[in-house]
Amino acid sequence: MISRVKAAVTGLLGGSLSSKQTALPASCTLEKEKEETPISPVAKPQPPCRPPFLKLSPEEFQKSGDHNARIVLTLKSPEELHWGTGYAEVINAGKSHHNEDQACCEFVVADDGDDKHNSLSSDHNLNTDLQTVCKVNDGVSFFYWALFDGHAGYGCALASSRLLHLQIYDQLRDLVYILQQTAAAPLCLDPGTRTRTENVSGTSTPEITNPPMETALRFHLEKQVFPESLVIGALENAFKQMDKQIERERTSHSIDGGCCALVTICLMGKLYVANAGDSRAIIIRQGKIIEMSHEFTPETERQRLQLLASLKPELLGNEFTCLEFPRRIQQKELKKRMLYRDHTMTGWAYKTIEEDDMKFPLIYGEGKKARVMATIGVTRGFGDHDLKVYNSNIYIKPFLSCIPEVKVYDLAGCDHNADDVMVMGTDGLWDVITDREVAEVVQRVFASHGTDQPNRYNLAAQELVLRTRGVRKENSWRLPSGKLASLDDISVFVIPLAGHGT
Repeated sequence: MISRVKAAVTGLLGGSLSSKQTALPASCTLEKEKEETPISPVAKPQPPCRPPFLKLSPEEFQKSGDHNARIVLTLKSPEELHWGTGYAEVINAGKSHHNEDQACCEFVVADDGDDKHNSLSSDHNLNTDLQTVCKVNDGVSFFYWALFDGHAGYGCALASSRLLHLQIYDQLRDLVYILQQTAAAPLCLDPGTRTRTENVSGTSTPEITNPPMETALRFHLEKQVFPESLVIGALENAFKQMDKQIERERTSHSIDGGCCALVTICLMGKLYVANAGDSRAIIIRQGKIIEMSHEFTPETERQRLQLLASLKPELLGNEFTCLEFPRRIQQKELKKRMLYRDHTMTGWAYKTIEEDDMKFPLIYGEGKKARVMATIGVTRGFGDHDLKVYNSNIYIKPFLSCIPEVKVYDLAGCDHNADDVMVMGTDGLWDVITDREVAEVVQRVFASHGTDQPNRYNLAAQELVLRTRGVRKENSWRLPSGKLASLDDISVFVIPLAGHGT
């Protein structure tokens, strides 16, 4: 199913780039290649690159990487993205060398599965215009927005931003006819057993044999599965396939680090929001806030992590305990009773401290400072296949899941005005601002810029980034309140909802 995507990654992330190849977009930069020929082919990491829809000149790209100036980048025209979507971003204040966020906005048509109608070619790479992935006469189309928040490098976020929508395409294209129905999905796409019989001419022909009556009756209480659940399953499988591809290609194509992923698709009048990580999406409708995702962190996923550790204690390497205590246990507290909880508990109880309880806890810290095995602060996303606990051979990945939570919003079933939007943002935005404050910022921008101004959504995204980036005072970035501003990369989509429900 993913053969086309596998071919695409070769053009996207593979090998050395010679001076004879087509130049990368202006928003990408290449290090000058060395004259000497390497002894053996070694994959080079892709150069740092910003979303193509920003259309940055080389000079603009260079200025955007200044951690001291932190210039806010935004669209040069409100027509750059589908639906007039607004977008803005800014680099971090020195936390990492490059901006590790990536963004993608596409329009995709999933055809009927016939490869001869498939316009996704194997040469789909960074040099390709990604604004329209494919156009065919028949099929189920979807709009796509995605944010990828990278860590320990930008490679995983860059690969995901270029390829995840192709994985979703592959999952949906086999469901085209089913999705076009309103009835429940068939339980089996081949309703009978295929046998072969001899016809008059002596040639063999296929024949459909219906199952025996008692077999059919045996399953008369089967569940009904509707197309909406198939879309959710397609997104979940696409995320799994994307993570597997990163695992396969991480060495040969230098895909470094990992990334959180927040994806929204609009398909047949519904918004499907898939989140794996700590980015966030909200809908602002008539001033009210509808949460479309929640963050996956060591604290929010404590029970899942503890359950895995209890089932497979070898993953802890005899260095960690899967139990949670209010704080680290001291040697003098051995044999005393202390509060604890395990994967079966939401409340707390007391237990007598034993020697095994003296190990470092699987989850340590609180809030944004909570970490899995004292290493990473998010529990879902792509990549991190080589991530280990510092100075050990204990891998973190078994505890990190690529499976997204998917929430559905009936866009066609609700009335929306021009001020109703979805806001998608990486955690650099949400670290210093609440959902309500985001809604207030958006409403203030809309109050100053009427519905006749097509750039209003872009201005709202820009204002959200400016508001959370703050202003530089001496050696730090501060909010208007004087509190510390966001020092992280910040990326924001503001997506209008009116008129797009069909």
